[in-house]
Amino acid sequence: MELTGAQILLECLKREGVEVVFGFPGGAVIDIYNELPNASFKHVLVRHEQGAIHAADGYARASGKVGCCLVTSGPGATNTVTGIATAYMDSIPVVILTGQVPTPLIGNDAFQEVDIVGITRPCTKHNYLVKDVNDLAHVIRQAFYLARSGRPGPVLVDLPKDIMQARTCFEWPADVNMRSYNPNYKPHAGQIRKVAQLIRESERPIIYAGGGVISSQGHEALTWLAKNLHIPVTATLMGLGCFPGDDKRLWLGMLGMHGTYAANMAINNADLVLAVGSRFDDRVTGKVSTFAPKATLVHIDIDPTSIQKNVSVHVPIVSDCRLALEALKEELEPSLADYDFEGGHMPWITKVGVWAKEHPLTYKPSETTIKPQYVVEKLHELTKGEAIICTEVGQNQMWAAQFYTFNKPNSFLSSGGLGTMGYGFPAAIGAQFACPDKMVIDVAGDGSIQMNIQELATSVCNKLGVKIVILNNAYLGMVRQWQELFYKRNYCETCMDAQPDFVKLAEAYGAKGFRITQVADVERVLKEALDTPGTVIVDVHVEREENVYPMVPAGASLTDMLLV
Repeated sequence: MELTGAQILLECLKREGVEVVFGFPGGAVIDIYNELPNASFKHVLVRHEQGAIHAADGYARASGKVGCCLVTSGPGATNTVTGIATAYMDSIPVVILTGQVPTPLIGNDAFQEVDIVGITRPCTKHNYLVKDVNDLAHVIRQAFYLARSGRPGPVLVDLPKDIMQARTCFEWPADVNMRSYNPNYKPHAGQIRKVAQLIRESERPIIYAGGGVISSQGHEALTWLAKNLHIPVTATLMGLGCFPGDDKRLWLGMLGMHGTYAANMAINNADLVLAVGSRFDDRVTGKVSTFAPKATLVHIDIDPTSIQKNVSVHVPIVSDCRLALEALKEELEPSLADYDFEGGHMPWITKVGVWAKEHPLTYKPSETTIKPQYVVEKLHELTKGEAIICTEVGQNQMWAAQFYTFNKPNSFLSSGGLGTMGYGFPAAIGAQFACPDKMVIDVAGDGSIQMNIQELATSVCNKLGVKIVILNNAYLGMVRQWQELFYKRNYCETCMDAQPDFVKLAEAYGAKGFRITQVADVERVLKEALDTPGTVIVDVHVEREENVYPMVPAGASLTDMLLV
């Protein structure tokens, strides 16, 4: 039986196991929306296309599945670009379906026409313009395969209106065969043996884990290696949750610009760095020439272009992180009886412990003003560390990363590589659809939250229990901090005194609003807010000029930390 392109698209999404599509209709995709009542998945109407892509991103991070969004042509498509770049930088599997003008009009500056394939070529893993309805099923099959395989990432499929109206017999491709795309999953056995021997010989090893550990589901193998070989662990912002944060002996916390003193000092003094699923981002390395100067560097990553890109490494391994870690476990497990890893690494663990004790993550408590770190600590206490924490970008993001303890993967969702303000709330909506039985909290700033606050309507209409905790300092806090420290307190255009009443705004959308202005009320009101059904905003008025510490100034070495 012949089907229209729109019907074929929905059948493809069904066969790919898509459960939720976040979208916003328009003329170029009206034929697809005409078929949506027959869809096997739930469509979630967002209030802005950027909300759709961020929600699909959050769904993917929380579920480990491919996220999906659907938007119209022209401005609908261009509104997703920031979110696509966000997913690309953080290696998140998302398929973006964009409408396009009919093929005869392409290139004619037709109404709501834009070359979205050309625009997104630098920030997608791959993209397609479907020119023949007979190619549609094959393209969708490839798009999902590309998004989830190898190094995950966003894939865009541009769908002209006439292709959605055209008819053909549906034929689902049995498999995907792409000669030009064959990611290597298995590690080289010789390289694994070399790394194993380096671990046996090392006195000051450290594991530096990134988001690749989480996306490959390699956290269990990494935890086994660290605990059985007695190796301290640090992680990037994207790697939080890949190792239990409550392990006081081996967990050093996050490293880098706002990393812990212990993590940064350990990297600087290690003789072996095992970098897994990370890309040596500049926010992590600081001054590259002084990064890990005493160490042999091992880099495990499935993307060969990430290896030797920013830092020269001694032992590269192109492989899926989980498979490489499991291969290391298999190679080293017999050595547990022959090598005293605990005794050999004990002086190092002791030294790292001294650094952590001398300079822990801390802040100066106050009885008169609310410290944002205290709010995050109370959130962890009240949720027992079991919530999915999403963040916006800036100081709120760093305080959440520092003071909420993450013990499980897929529990911290944040824009790492691109630093996208407005990411957290729509991502939290996506996470709540992925995990309806979990508490999902967006830790926000008063600046970031206003960038996609219209998605309150999406959350309320879908009866979601997302909680938004605004650390409200009436500033664009992170930029203000830089202005204070490096620009002689020239607070140019960072003051946010003119802001809405967030409690009334919540109520206007049909959500519940709370405000906290006194230290004594923090725990009680937070508990009430978390226990309140539905979408909730908590507007917490925090110390206005509180800074994020430690801080490594841009271009400085990791050891040149500014402390509290």
